[in-house]
Amino acid sequence: MSPFVPGTDLRIEGRPGGPLSGLTFAAKDLFDLAGHPTGGGNPDWARQNPVPDHHAWAVRTLLDAGATLIGKTITDEVSLGILGENAFEGTPLNPAAPGHVPGGSSSGSASAVAQGLCDTALGTDTGGSVRVPASFCGLYGIRPTHGRLDLSGMMQQAPSSDTTGWFARDAVTFARVSAVMLDEEISPALPTRLVVATDAFGFAEPATAAAVAPVLERLKRLVPDWREEVMAPAGLVTWARAQRTLQPVEAWQTFQEWIERDNPRFAFSVARGLALGAMTPEAERGWAALVRQEARGRLRHLLPPGTVLAIPTTPFPAPKAGLPLPVLTPLRDAILCLCAHGGLAGHPQVTIPGATVEGRPVGLSLIAARGADAMLVRTALAMEAS
Repeated sequence: MSPFVPGTDLRIEGRPGGPLSGLTFAAKDLFDLAGHPTGGGNPDWARQNPVPDHHAWAVRTLLDAGATLIGKTITDEVSLGILGENAFEGTPLNPAAPGHVPGGSSSGSASAVAQGLCDTALGTDTGGSVRVPASFCGLYGIRPTHGRLDLSGMMQQAPSSDTTGWFARDAVTFARVSAVMLDEEISPALPTRLVVATDAFGFAEPATAAAVAPVLERLKRLVPDWREEVMAPAGLVTWARAQRTLQPVEAWQTFQEWIERDNPRFAFSVARGLALGAMTPEAERGWAALVRQEARGRLRHLLPPGTVLAIPTTPFPAPKAGLPLPVLTPLRDAILCLCAHGGLAGHPQVTIPGATVEGRPVGLSLIAARGADAMLVRTALAMEAS
């Protein structure tokens, strides 16, 4: 299925002579385009909210740098999904694993890049929505340091975790786009220390851990000073439970006014998540906030300047499309166990392709200190060349 929002046909030329001239991009349907409705993957959002009159910051930044916008891409409904299936707009093709999900919620953006329909694409990442589709579709993807980029004109879900991210098929394009979006030169400096998260590799399915091992070995050749550590002493499942508590509460707070005013339509899984967020007790929220504080302290300790932490991006490759909810729920829970640290601690993370399990891609992720986004991009570039 096409990764583009049904019924949309648009092209906006980038500024001539910019550093991204000649590149094309697409934008997840959470980013505002002046004069075009923002759909958010929901049939009622665009109808019940005004058409924007300004481009989102991320869209404007790429246009000003010379890239040409070629379309808006499908998203999981109001970005509340991790597999890439939208009950109203369909499931974009995963060309790297046909018949399997592309990953979400930036499903259409990852699909468009993986199909070669554009050079890069904007996504968002709250609980894994760039990292997961990058892994499932065999792409480079980034979740930047939380709070680093201007999110104006981007439909938010859970502001304490929301970020803007992007995809590319190759490291050179990924670095070009990253330099513009981060407004920082991708310098030649590589990390000096590597930490391998033993609990994350142990949590991944054995076939996935084995598949990404050669990619990890390439990284070790670049950063020979390495050691093994546990990333989450309290348990990856505990971190995931905390994120699964905080994120739906914020999502409910974000959409509450719209829901109570207009009673929009939702797929069952999305409505269920919002309802659970609305009903979360204060004591549970307080516990989750303490776990977030713990996660932030742990990653600060593990990631002093010049250090990268390596984990499998996802615990398994893309599942089949169209699975029933009782099968999907535990898969979503397992994915969050390797993604929750992003929303909890806000550190930058880059997903690197290069591994497959039974022909389906899986990625290796690198995490660094807050603000060290460019070092991760440089490392990805060096690994592709090695």
